[in-house]
Amino acid sequence: MTIDATFWVTVSFFIFLGILIYFKIPQKVKETLDQKILNIKNQISEAEKLEEDAKNILTEHEKKISNSKNKVKEMINKANEEAEKNIIRTNEEFHHLMENRKKGAEQRIKQLKNQAVKDIKNASVKVAIESVEKLVKNSLDKSKLDKIYSSSIEETKLALKKKSS
Repeated sequence: MTIDATFWVTVSFFIFLGILIYFKIPQKVKETLDQKILNIKNQISEAEKLEEDAKNILTEHEKKISNSKNKVKEMINKANEEAEKNIIRTNEEFHHLMENRKKGAEQRIKQLKNQAVKDIKNASVKVAIESVEKLVKNSLDKSKLDKIYSSSIEETKLALKKKSS
């Protein structure tokens, strides 16, 4: 029988396989692969947990954002209501102030009118007195004037006695 190269390749292959089995290389490869598979599974489960946590955090933040938006809307509505109330109150105060000023101006006008009437009366009385004095001085002499003066005093005394009784 002739031993050719194929025979020696087959023999060396089986020797190689025997060495591999003797040193338990397939078990070590299997253990390494199992370990890698286990690591990958752990990483996947950890990634799933992280994804779940991220979803929970996202949901919480979306709720917070929604609540914040609602609070902002409420704050804006309250601010608008306050602004409207302030505008109405300021408008009422302005109208009240203008009404008071109007009343004050009307009273001042009445006072000025009354003062003008008094001034006119005083001036007309003064003019009348002056003209009567001029008329009396020009038309009466001293004796007539003394008689009128005496009779006026007597009339005044009689009028005062009548009022006191």
